[in-house]
Amino acid sequence: MDVFHRRELDRLQKELRDTAGTTILIHDQTCAAEKRRRRKRNEYPDPAKRAFINEKVCEGCGDCGKKSGCLSVLPVETALGRKRKIDQSSCNKDYSCVEGFCPSFVTVEGGKLKKQSPAAATLEAMPALPAPQIPVLHEPFSIMITGVGGTGVVTIGQVLGMAAYLDHKGVTVLDMAGLAQKGGSVWSHVRIADSQQQLHAVRIAAGDANLVLGCDLVVTAAEEALAKMREGFSHAIVNSYESPTSAFLKNPDVRFPSRAMKDAVIESVGAGRFWEVNATRLATALMGDAIASNMFMLGYAWQRGLVPVSEEALMEAIRLNGAAVKFNQQAFIWGRHAAHDPARVEALVNPSSVVQFVPRETVDGVMHHRAKELVAYQNQALAERYKALVEQVVRAEQAVNPASSALALAVARGYFHVLAYKDEYEVARLYTDGDFLRELASQFDGDYRLRFHIGAGWITGHQPKKVAFGPWLLHGMKLLAKLRFLRGSVLDPFGWQADRKLERQLIGEFEQQVHSVLDGLNADNLATAVELIKLFEGVRGFGHVKEAAWKQAGERQQSLLQRFRQAAGKRKVA
Repeated sequence: MDVFHRRELDRLQKELRDTAGTTILIHDQTCAAEKRRRRKRNEYPDPAKRAFINEKVCEGCGDCGKKSGCLSVLPVETALGRKRKIDQSSCNKDYSCVEGFCPSFVTVEGGKLKKQSPAAATLEAMPALPAPQIPVLHEPFSIMITGVGGTGVVTIGQVLGMAAYLDHKGVTVLDMAGLAQKGGSVWSHVRIADSQQQLHAVRIAAGDANLVLGCDLVVTAAEEALAKMREGFSHAIVNSYESPTSAFLKNPDVRFPSRAMKDAVIESVGAGRFWEVNATRLATALMGDAIASNMFMLGYAWQRGLVPVSEEALMEAIRLNGAAVKFNQQAFIWGRHAAHDPARVEALVNPSSVVQFVPRETVDGVMHHRAKELVAYQNQALAERYKALVEQVVRAEQAVNPASSALALAVARGYFHVLAYKDEYEVARLYTDGDFLRELASQFDGDYRLRFHIGAGWITGHQPKKVAFGPWLLHGMKLLAKLRFLRGSVLDPFGWQADRKLERQLIGEFEQQVHSVLDGLNADNLATAVELIKLFEGVRGFGHVKEAAWKQAGERQQSLLQRFRQAAGKRKVA
């Protein structure tokens, strides 16, 4: 019997597929989610090591998600596009994401996460909460809790069940977990009545849910949950946090259809019976851990008067559950405050004094923001070169369609993307400009040590492998960042690499493509022109990842060029 690391799984499956006769493949590994559960109970070793992403270095290529298949690698929207970050609350410490071919990954060894934010200490100073009117149980009251595995959905159902028992009421709880352990959909059916004799079924019938407590928007908008809702009868409280799905792992640019999902729920219950709250964001900011979000949701629903058990019984049920008692009780109370006075809670999470700059989504806003970035990247001359081309496109687009700015916006984003390629100098600058260390300090406490994971072709012989460097690398990066004036010159020691040659080639191809588009631009092919330019934004990543994206874009480019030229030819004939 041969033993391999699981990274060899795909190769071994293909090898055994082509092997004649009977072959056996055993994948023996504790589920990563189960490891996380055991660690919280101190039943499994918890390595003092965490993965961290420098978002400014990240290209948003998605290779880390493909390598790990982990939904704790989250999308984060920034002024320069979509990047990635690690959700430390749900991270299973699998570390396979670090194998993504990208220099934005560091591992933080030692130290500890900052679990409590200053806002959590203000709970005792919050004003007293009015008690809501608890529903009267003339007939059984049905609550469906929806969410994903590993986040505590089943725990919420069990707490409700115990609270009903403590209130001397009848109760049934049915958990439908499925692939919950792997982050799959979970539904918990809770039915509460004045007496056990009134409950004849444990599963909630179609249209019979008095409350749908949607701890995850995607699961709540699925047919299984929608079927339990009835307009004018059901209420729905939904966590509006956009939790990534498996589709995000396959397509890093996929957009979360949150509006359509919310509309589906609103249509099922009625506008006046729908509430949304970003429980994950608020609970994480207030409690320091996203795992608090579901208990936060329960508190929110209880304050709305949609849970037919007493607060005393709920608090005792949380205590009897025995897991993070004070933490969960506080999360419940914060949920109550969010329902009663959302403005006060929001002010605690986002003080008005903190303002994050986001460039306006106009051509001028994007152009001036990125021009400033190019000065820091290289010099003023590069910024002027950038602005000159964008302004030329603005004039050409206005000539064919005065109401459009889509092409100019695409050029403003795409041209910056190809000009500001992340070579050794830029990666060094983005690690040493101060933002990276400040972000680390905001998330980690104690004495920790950094290890940088960088794919260096000049060390690995052009092979797509990563090399780990110690914290001393920061000192070298400070010097390297100052040498960026060598970029692209005959003295550039990194200019001979295939990556750097491809990146310089892309700049020329982009400029050539823009001029070619402007020569044949008309109202009929304007939309196609936008698609052609946007192709360059998709060419991202590092090393072989970027090369593969470039080849894929080239294949798409040919069909778009044909369509563009056909539309240009028709206009000339006309």
